[in-house]
Amino acid sequence: MKQAVLQSAEEIIFHDVDFIADLARNEILVHIKRIGVCGSDIHAYKGKHPFTPLPVVQGHEYSAEVINVGSSVSKFKKGDKVTGRPQLTCGMCNPCKSGKYNVCQELKVQGFQAPGVAQDYFILPEDRAYKINGQVSFDEIALIEPAAVGAHCTSLIEDIHAKNIVISGAGPIGILIAQFAKAKGAKRIVVSDFNPFRLEMLHKLGITDTINLREESFGNGVRRILGDDGFQVGIEAVGHQAALDDLVAHVEKGGEVIIVGVYEEFPRVNMGFVGEYELTLKGSMMYKHEDYEEAIEFLNTNKINVKDMITHTFEFSDYNKAYKYINDNPNETLKVIINVND
Repeated sequence: MKQAVLQSAEEIIFHDVDFIADLARNEILVHIKRIGVCGSDIHAYKGKHPFTPLPVVQGHEYSAEVINVGSSVSKFKKGDKVTGRPQLTCGMCNPCKSGKYNVCQELKVQGFQAPGVAQDYFILPEDRAYKINGQVSFDEIALIEPAAVGAHCTSLIEDIHAKNIVISGAGPIGILIAQFAKAKGAKRIVVSDFNPFRLEMLHKLGITDTINLREESFGNGVRRILGDDGFQVGIEAVGHQAALDDLVAHVEKGGEVIIVGVYEEFPRVNMGFVGEYELTLKGSMMYKHEDYEEAIEFLNTNKINVKDMITHTFEFSDYNKAYKYINDNPNETLKVIINVND
Protein backbone atom coordinates (compact mmCIF):
# COMPACT_ATOMS: atom_id res chain seq x y z
CA MET A 1 0.00 0.00 0.00
CA LYS A 2 1.35 3.42 -0.91
CA GLN A 3 1.61 5.99 1.86
CA ALA A 4 2.88 9.59 2.10
CA VAL A 5 4.59 10.73 5.31
CA LEU A 6 5.44 14.32 6.21
CA GLN A 7 8.86 13.38 7.59
CA SER A 8 10.11 16.87 8.41
CA ALA A 9 9.39 20.44 7.36
CA GLU A 10 8.85 20.58 3.58
CA GLU A 11 9.76 16.93 3.11
CA ILE A 12 7.14 14.32 2.18
CA ILE A 13 8.48 10.78 1.79
CA PHE A 14 6.62 7.99 0.03
CA HIS A 15 6.56 4.44 1.37
CA ASP A 16 5.21 1.09 0.31
CA VAL A 17 3.82 -0.37 3.54
CA ASP A 18 2.08 -3.58 4.51
CA PHE A 19 -1.58 -3.20 5.35
CA ILE A 20 -3.70 -5.81 7.11
CA ALA A 21 -7.42 -5.05 7.02
CA ASP A 22 -8.36 -6.70 10.32
CA LEU A 23 -11.74 -5.06 10.97
CA ALA A 24 -13.44 -4.81 14.33
CA ARG A 25 -17.18 -5.40 14.35
CA ASN A 26 -18.01 -1.67 14.15
CA GLU A 27 -15.38 -0.65 11.58
CA ILE A 28 -15.39 -0.06 7.84
CA LEU A 29 -12.52 -0.40 5.36
CA VAL A 30 -12.36 2.33 2.74
CA HIS A 31 -10.35 2.98 -0.42
CA ILE A 32 -9.17 6.60 -0.33
CA LYS A 33 -10.07 8.55 -3.49
CA ARG A 34 -9.32 12.23 -2.93
CA ILE A 35 -7.67 14.37 -0.24
CA GLY A 36 -8.19 18.10 0.15
CA VAL A 37 -5.29 20.30 1.21
CA CYS A 38 -6.11 22.99 3.77
CA GLY A 39 -4.30 25.86 5.41
CA SER A 40 -3.55 23.81 8.52
CA ASP A 41 -1.85 21.21 6.32
CA ILE A 42 0.35 23.97 4.91
CA HIS A 43 1.26 25.15 8.42
CA ALA A 44 2.27 21.57 9.27
CA TYR A 45 4.18 21.18 6.01
CA LYS A 46 6.24 24.27 6.88
CA GLY A 47 6.86 22.86 10.36
CA LYS A 48 4.93 25.76 11.91
CA HIS A 49 1.70 24.13 13.06
CA PRO A 50 1.72 24.64 16.85
CA PHE A 51 0.07 21.30 17.62
CA THR A 52 1.57 18.90 15.06
CA PRO A 53 4.66 16.82 15.87
CA LEU A 54 6.53 15.37 12.89
CA PRO A 55 6.70 12.87 11.29
CA VAL A 56 3.00 12.36 10.55
CA VAL A 57 0.81 10.90 7.81
CA GLN A 58 -1.28 13.87 6.71
CA GLY A 59 -4.77 13.95 5.23
CA HIS A 60 -7.93 14.76 7.19
CA GLU A 61 -10.39 15.95 4.55
CA TYR A 62 -11.13 13.16 2.13
CA SER A 63 -13.48 11.03 0.09
CA ALA A 64 -13.44 7.26 -0.14
CA GLU A 65 -15.31 4.15 -1.28
CA VAL A 66 -16.32 1.39 1.12
CA ILE A 67 -14.46 -1.87 0.42
CA ASN A 68 -15.60 -3.98 3.38
CA VAL A 69 -17.54 -3.65 6.65
CA GLY A 70 -17.37 -5.23 10.10
CA SER A 71 -19.92 -7.79 11.22
CA SER A 72 -22.11 -5.35 13.21
CA VAL A 73 -22.02 -2.44 10.73
CA SER A 74 -25.53 -1.63 9.51
CA LYS A 75 -25.36 1.81 7.87
CA PHE A 76 -22.76 1.08 5.18
CA LYS A 77 -22.20 -1.42 2.42
CA LYS A 78 -19.55 -2.11 -0.19
CA GLY A 79 -19.50 0.56 -2.89
CA ASP A 80 -20.87 3.43 -0.76
CA LYS A 81 -19.31 6.86 -1.17
CA VAL A 82 -18.15 8.11 2.23
CA THR A 83 -16.09 10.52 4.25
CA GLY A 84 -15.30 10.63 7.95
CA ARG A 85 -14.70 12.89 10.92
CA PRO A 86 -10.99 12.79 11.84
CA GLN A 87 -11.45 13.48 15.57
CA LEU A 88 -10.20 10.98 18.15
CA THR A 89 -11.80 11.71 21.53
CA CYS A 90 -11.63 10.16 24.98
CA GLY A 91 -15.35 10.19 25.81
CA MET A 92 -14.52 10.56 29.52
CA CYS A 93 -13.53 14.19 30.11
CA ASN A 94 -16.02 16.88 31.08
CA PRO A 95 -16.23 18.43 27.57
CA CYS A 96 -16.95 14.99 26.08
CA LYS A 97 -19.58 14.22 28.71
CA SER A 98 -21.30 17.56 28.04
CA GLY A 99 -21.40 16.94 24.28
CA LYS A 100 -18.46 19.22 23.44
CA TYR A 101 -16.24 16.40 22.21
CA ASN A 102 -14.82 18.72 19.54
CA VAL A 103 -12.80 20.25 22.39
CA CYS A 104 -12.05 16.97 24.15
CA GLN A 105 -9.28 17.33 26.74
CA GLU A 106 -7.39 14.50 25.00
CA LEU A 107 -8.37 15.41 21.42
CA LYS A 108 -6.20 14.07 18.63
CA VAL A 109 -6.91 14.84 14.98
CA GLN A 110 -5.99 12.39 12.26
CA GLY A 111 -3.48 14.02 9.96
CA PHE A 112 -2.00 16.11 12.79
CA GLN A 113 -1.61 14.32 16.14
CA ALA A 114 -2.58 10.90 14.72
CA PRO A 115 -1.98 9.24 11.34
CA GLY A 116 -4.17 10.55 8.54
CA VAL A 117 -5.48 9.16 5.26
CA ALA A 118 -2.62 9.86 2.82
CA GLN A 119 -2.53 6.23 1.76
CA ASP A 120 -4.52 3.73 -0.30
CA TYR A 121 -6.68 2.22 2.45
CA PHE A 122 -7.98 3.38 5.80
CA ILE A 123 -10.11 1.96 8.62
CA LEU A 124 -12.61 4.05 10.56
CA PRO A 125 -15.45 3.32 12.97
CA GLU A 126 -19.02 3.43 11.73
CA ASP A 127 -19.98 6.27 14.08
CA ARG A 128 -17.47 8.66 12.50
CA ALA A 129 -18.32 7.79 8.90
CA TYR A 130 -20.85 9.50 6.61
CA LYS A 131 -22.47 8.16 3.47
CA ILE A 132 -23.14 10.57 0.63
CA ASN A 133 -25.89 9.66 -1.78
CA GLY A 134 -26.70 10.99 -5.23
CA GLN A 135 -24.43 12.48 -7.85
CA VAL A 136 -22.00 14.26 -5.53
CA SER A 137 -18.47 13.68 -6.85
CA PHE A 138 -15.50 12.35 -4.90
CA ASP A 139 -13.90 15.79 -5.33
CA GLU A 140 -16.85 17.48 -3.63
CA ILE A 141 -17.09 14.85 -0.89
CA ALA A 142 -13.46 15.58 0.03
CA LEU A 143 -14.54 19.13 0.93
CA ILE A 144 -17.29 18.14 3.37
CA GLU A 145 -14.77 18.37 6.23
CA PRO A 146 -13.94 22.06 5.69
CA ALA A 147 -17.60 22.71 4.95
CA ALA A 148 -18.42 21.32 8.40
CA VAL A 149 -16.07 23.96 9.86
CA GLY A 150 -18.29 26.60 8.27
CA ALA A 151 -21.41 24.88 9.56
CA HIS A 152 -20.06 24.78 13.12
CA CYS A 153 -18.75 28.34 13.18
CA THR A 154 -22.07 29.79 12.03
CA SER A 155 -23.97 27.60 14.51
CA LEU A 156 -22.29 29.60 17.30
CA ILE A 157 -23.96 32.85 16.19
CA GLU A 158 -27.20 33.52 18.03
CA ASP A 159 -30.02 35.25 16.14
CA ILE A 160 -27.96 35.26 12.95
CA HIS A 161 -30.81 36.84 10.93
CA ALA A 162 -30.42 40.10 12.83
CA LYS A 163 -26.66 40.44 12.49
CA ASN A 164 -24.13 41.78 10.03
CA ILE A 165 -21.10 39.51 9.82
CA VAL A 166 -17.61 40.49 8.69
CA ILE A 167 -15.17 37.71 7.83
CA SER A 168 -11.44 38.38 7.67
CA GLY A 169 -9.90 36.02 5.12
CA ALA A 170 -11.23 34.75 1.79
CA GLY A 171 -9.44 31.43 1.89
CA PRO A 172 -11.46 28.22 1.60
CA ILE A 173 -12.65 28.36 5.22
CA GLY A 174 -13.62 32.04 5.00
CA ILE A 175 -15.53 31.41 1.77
CA LEU A 176 -17.32 28.41 3.25
CA ILE A 177 -18.26 30.34 6.40
CA ALA A 178 -19.63 33.11 4.18
CA GLN A 179 -21.71 30.59 2.23
CA PHE A 180 -23.15 29.07 5.39
CA ALA A 181 -23.90 32.50 6.86
CA LYS A 182 -25.75 33.41 3.66
CA ALA A 183 -27.66 30.12 3.59
CA LYS A 184 -28.69 30.62 7.23
CA GLY A 185 -30.01 34.11 6.52
CA ALA A 186 -27.45 36.49 8.01
CA LYS A 187 -28.52 40.10 7.62
CA ARG A 188 -25.41 41.03 5.61
CA ILE A 189 -22.05 39.36 4.97
CA VAL A 190 -18.78 41.17 4.23
CA VAL A 191 -15.45 39.46 3.50
CA SER A 192 -12.03 41.15 3.46
CA ASP A 193 -8.80 39.91 1.86
CA PHE A 194 -5.72 41.09 -0.05
CA ASN A 195 -6.18 38.48 -2.79
CA PRO A 196 -8.37 39.71 -5.70
CA PHE A 197 -8.61 36.19 -7.15
CA ARG A 198 -10.26 34.91 -3.99
CA LEU A 199 -12.53 37.93 -3.70
CA GLU A 200 -13.65 37.32 -7.27
CA MET A 201 -14.48 33.74 -6.32
CA LEU A 202 -16.80 35.09 -3.62
CA HIS A 203 -18.57 37.21 -6.22
CA LYS A 204 -19.00 34.11 -8.39
CA LEU A 205 -20.62 32.39 -5.42
CA GLY A 206 -23.05 35.27 -4.89
CA ILE A 207 -21.30 37.07 -2.02
CA THR A 208 -20.59 40.53 -3.42
CA ASP A 209 -19.85 42.67 -0.35
CA THR A 210 -16.07 42.44 -0.26
CA ILE A 211 -13.14 44.60 0.84
CA ASN A 212 -9.96 44.47 -1.22
CA LEU A 213 -7.35 45.40 1.38
CA ARG A 214 -4.89 46.31 -1.38
CA GLU A 215 -7.17 49.16 -2.36
CA GLU A 216 -8.74 50.38 0.90
CA SER A 217 -8.37 49.97 4.62
CA PHE A 218 -10.51 47.55 6.58
CA GLY A 219 -12.26 50.38 8.44
CA ASN A 220 -13.02 52.35 5.26
CA GLY A 221 -14.36 49.23 3.58
CA VAL A 222 -16.67 48.44 6.50
CA ARG A 223 -17.99 52.01 6.55
CA ARG A 224 -18.49 52.01 2.75
CA ILE A 225 -20.56 48.84 2.81
CA LEU A 226 -22.34 48.89 6.17
CA GLY A 227 -22.47 52.59 7.01
CA ASP A 228 -23.93 53.31 10.44
CA ASP A 229 -25.18 49.71 10.81
CA GLY A 230 -21.66 48.42 11.49
CA PHE A 231 -21.20 44.74 12.24
CA GLN A 232 -22.08 42.68 15.28
CA VAL A 233 -20.02 39.57 14.54
CA GLY A 234 -16.43 39.39 13.28
CA ILE A 235 -14.92 36.08 12.19
CA GLU A 236 -11.14 35.70 11.99
CA ALA A 237 -10.52 33.02 9.36
CA VAL A 238 -6.96 33.67 8.27
CA GLY A 239 -4.74 33.41 11.36
CA HIS A 240 -2.98 36.78 11.13
CA GLN A 241 -2.43 39.41 13.81
CA ALA A 242 -3.55 42.31 11.60
CA ALA A 243 -6.87 40.61 10.81
CA LEU A 244 -7.58 40.06 14.49
CA ASP A 245 -6.64 43.66 15.28
CA ASP A 246 -9.04 44.99 12.64
CA LEU A 247 -11.97 42.93 13.89
CA VAL A 248 -11.47 43.81 17.56
CA ALA A 249 -11.02 47.50 16.75
CA HIS A 250 -14.09 47.83 14.51
CA VAL A 251 -16.74 45.37 15.73
CA GLU A 252 -19.77 47.02 17.30
CA LYS A 253 -19.62 47.54 21.06
CA GLY A 254 -21.12 44.52 22.77
CA GLY A 255 -20.36 42.42 19.70
CA GLU A 256 -18.35 39.23 19.34
CA VAL A 257 -15.25 38.05 17.51
CA ILE A 258 -15.00 34.36 16.63
CA ILE A 259 -11.54 32.87 16.07
CA VAL A 260 -11.29 30.14 13.43
CA GLY A 261 -7.85 30.74 11.91
CA VAL A 262 -4.74 28.81 12.97
CA TYR A 263 -1.85 31.05 14.05
CA GLU A 264 1.77 30.16 13.38
CA GLU A 265 2.68 32.56 16.19
CA PHE A 266 0.40 33.30 19.12
CA PRO A 267 -1.24 36.73 18.63
CA ARG A 268 -1.73 39.65 20.98
CA VAL A 269 -5.23 40.95 21.71
CA ASN A 270 -6.13 44.53 22.66
CA MET A 271 -7.78 43.67 25.95
CA GLY A 272 -8.52 47.36 26.51
CA PHE A 273 -11.03 47.21 23.68
CA VAL A 274 -12.34 43.84 24.87
CA GLY A 275 -13.05 45.21 28.34
CA GLU A 276 -14.17 48.73 27.44
CA TYR A 277 -16.45 47.58 24.61
CA GLU A 278 -17.68 44.48 26.48
CA LEU A 279 -16.71 42.27 23.55
CA THR A 280 -16.98 38.51 23.48
CA LEU A 281 -14.00 36.58 22.13
CA LYS A 282 -15.01 33.08 21.13
CA GLY A 283 -13.15 30.13 19.65
CA SER A 284 -14.62 27.85 17.01
CA MET A 285 -12.98 24.42 17.03
CA MET A 286 -13.64 22.07 14.14
CA TYR A 287 -17.17 20.57 14.23
CA LYS A 288 -19.49 17.98 15.67
CA HIS A 289 -21.64 15.23 14.18
CA GLU A 290 -24.56 17.58 13.45
CA ASP A 291 -22.25 19.96 11.58
CA TYR A 292 -21.21 17.17 9.21
CA GLU A 293 -24.85 16.31 8.67
CA GLU A 294 -25.69 19.93 7.93
CA ALA A 295 -22.75 20.26 5.53
CA ILE A 296 -23.93 17.18 3.63
CA GLU A 297 -27.51 18.46 3.54
CA PHE A 298 -26.46 21.90 2.28
CA LEU A 299 -24.24 20.30 -0.37
CA ASN A 300 -27.01 17.97 -1.54
CA THR A 301 -29.54 20.83 -1.74
CA ASN A 302 -27.13 23.24 -3.49
CA LYS A 303 -27.17 25.73 -0.61
CA ILE A 304 -23.37 25.71 -0.74
CA ASN A 305 -21.03 25.29 -3.70
CA VAL A 306 -17.69 23.57 -3.19
CA LYS A 307 -17.12 22.40 -6.74
CA ASP A 308 -16.19 25.85 -8.07
CA MET A 309 -13.73 26.32 -5.21
CA ILE A 310 -11.46 23.56 -6.57
CA THR A 311 -8.76 25.24 -8.64
CA HIS A 312 -6.10 22.53 -9.03
CA THR A 313 -5.66 18.77 -8.83
CA PHE A 314 -2.35 16.94 -8.29
CA GLU A 315 -1.57 13.25 -8.43
CA PHE A 316 -0.61 11.48 -5.20
CA SER A 317 3.03 11.17 -6.33
CA ASP A 318 3.13 14.98 -6.67
CA TYR A 319 2.23 15.73 -3.04
CA ASN A 320 5.38 17.82 -2.52
CA LYS A 321 4.76 19.61 -5.81
CA ALA A 322 1.21 20.45 -4.73
CA TYR A 323 2.40 22.13 -1.52
CA LYS A 324 5.08 24.08 -3.32
CA TYR A 325 2.56 25.22 -5.91
CA ILE A 326 0.14 26.43 -3.23
CA ASN A 327 2.95 28.31 -1.49
CA ASP A 328 4.25 29.92 -4.69
CA ASN A 329 0.94 30.73 -6.39
CA PRO A 330 -1.51 32.13 -3.82
CA ASN A 331 -3.01 34.52 -6.37
CA GLU A 332 -4.42 31.70 -8.47
CA THR A 333 -4.99 28.92 -5.94
CA LEU A 334 -7.97 28.29 -3.71
CA LYS A 335 -8.68 24.63 -3.06
CA VAL A 336 -6.24 21.90 -4.12
CA ILE A 337 -7.21 18.24 -4.40
CA ILE A 338 -4.82 15.28 -4.24
CA ASN A 339 -5.94 12.44 -6.50
CA VAL A 340 -5.04 9.35 -4.47
CA ASN A 341 -6.91 6.77 -6.58
CA ASP A 342 -9.07 7.28 -9.67
